[in-house]
Amino acid sequence: MTTKYKSLTYLFIVVLLGVMSCSKDNLDKTPPDSVSTDIFWASEAEVNSALAGVYTRLQQNFLGYERVYLDGLTDNAFLWDNTNQPNFSLMTTGSLSASLGGAINNIYSSPYRAIASCNYFLDNIDKAPMSEAKKNVAKAEARFIRALCYFDLVQAYGGVVVYRNFPPTLESAKKAKSTSEEVYALIEEDLDFAIANLPDDKYNGHAVKGSALGMKGRVLITEKKWANAVTVLEQVISGKKFALSNNYTALFRTAGQATAAVNTEIMFSTQYLATTNPQRTSPGAAGMDIELGWYSLMQPYQDMVNDYEMTDGKPITESPLYNSATPYANRDPRLDYSVKLPGEVWKNPNTNVVWGGSYNSFTGFLVEKYVDLTRAPFTTATANQTDQDYIHLRYADILLMYAEAKNEVSGPDASVYDAIDQVRQRPTVNMPKTDQAKYNTKEKLRDYIRHERRVEFAFEGQRYNDLKRWNIAHIKLPTLSTPAGKPLVFTTNNYVLPFSQTELDNNPLLVQNTGY
Repeated sequence: MTTKYKSLTYLFIVVLLGVMSCSKDNLDKTPPDSVSTDIFWASEAEVNSALAGVYTRLQQNFLGYERVYLDGLTDNAFLWDNTNQPNFSLMTTGSLSASLGGAINNIYSSPYRAIASCNYFLDNIDKAPMSEAKKNVAKAEARFIRALCYFDLVQAYGGVVVYRNFPPTLESAKKAKSTSEEVYALIEEDLDFAIANLPDDKYNGHAVKGSALGMKGRVLITEKKWANAVTVLEQVISGKKFALSNNYTALFRTAGQATAAVNTEIMFSTQYLATTNPQRTSPGAAGMDIELGWYSLMQPYQDMVNDYEMTDGKPITESPLYNSATPYANRDPRLDYSVKLPGEVWKNPNTNVVWGGSYNSFTGFLVEKYVDLTRAPFTTATANQTDQDYIHLRYADILLMYAEAKNEVSGPDASVYDAIDQVRQRPTVNMPKTDQAKYNTKEKLRDYIRHERRVEFAFEGQRYNDLKRWNIAHIKLPTLSTPAGKPLVFTTNNYVLPFSQTELDNNPLLVQNTGY
């Protein structure tokens, strides 16, 4: 399917004041003084190398495969002992503070590193001897990535410091934060430029017009600009560049992602490549196969499992098919595709060797989505094979965002039901159509769309921001407890995260968010 981003000929180092104290990015392989800005932009090849450097920023922390762990901040899953993202689980049980450190610092620093790379690229590309048309495509890719990163930041923190250019000095990086409205305005501006200048092609590893349209749709529904979102998402649907995969499970495995009938659904992803650029080999061999399939770092809650319908399209509380003695029989196939269920035996399909090395699950369930059993038994030596791309945006999301936005604008209609049913009735899922008699009002269908998003995108890192934009996180999350019986904590203050004390100390103009 795609052109993977490999090790770079040139890799420039860019840091902002706010990320200087963070651990060194494992993509930074070139000493800071090894590339002169006076000579680097001398050819189109060097521009392409620099752009590849921008894309590699997406492999860091929650811009890459570790984004799946955002589901551990929700009612979907319990997070356990992730040493790569310290204190992550503490964010769910009342320990959010400016001094917490660990994962919360990475939520802030990684987008800014990518933004710094984007700005450095945008500040210098005009030096290159290229046509304006080619420069605009490259600029559009950088601005798409910048928009993606600012969108992460504004969802996490509300108003944040905005940099349109690379700060020439550390002192100039000390700025007051912009309002969330100003951040969203920049995001929309960047995405509009990307839409106007990116090629209208299928996704091939570089952002394309459909990537930008889809991301703008997500931004607009977050802003509750429902009518505008419908217009943008209709462009993706009518453009017919993307379609649903013919195999749900294959979407999340390397072999499937290289297959045309599967990757037609992928609209933007963070990419990896075995064995030179896998998900993680340091510090410590890891990646999805090991972290989810061996170390059991994310464990689905029963509440998540219960949300999967029976094969008759009814919830377990209403369906005559449900039997408490065999609770996982006759369920929406996406349950078994996404979750390792009690009593299920994992085998390598090529060798038939049983993989039973997973750590104990405290919830009774493990995440199966992403785990590639063709690589089992998992060892530290198999880490360099783990190169499943993390999908930021796929066509199923376009359909469900369209259904959500159109329902908010004008309530249920045939186009809304059809968008939902396309997702439900895709090959390998084949669930019944939406019960239109039951979900016949805007309010009822709104809840059903939210249910469908939860099961379709389980463990893909979307639930956290969905709960927040629906303004129900403070209602739903406190109804759950960790396996140890500790209640989840989410208050109205927690819709935005605290800035770390280090950021506040480094930038005296940065004001802490309310409630911290």
